[in-house]
Amino acid sequence: MKKRHQQKLIVLSILLLCMFNIPILLIFNNSVTFMGFPLIYFYIFFVWIASIVISYIILKKYYE
Repeated sequence: MKKRHQQKLIVLSILLLCMFNIPILLIFNNSVTFMGFPLIYFYIFFVWIASIVISYIILKKYYE
């Protein structure tokens, strides 16, 4: 793997660290529900699945 692709994964990790930070999570911690579940659950799982997909794309497309 090239250094450029490793840097993309590091940037993704830093972005995830920021997205899972407490002040950002508290924005979604309110009484709003979506299909009966709190909004914070959907935020956490959406960010988690999006990070898996982005990591897969980076590794699959640029793996050498």
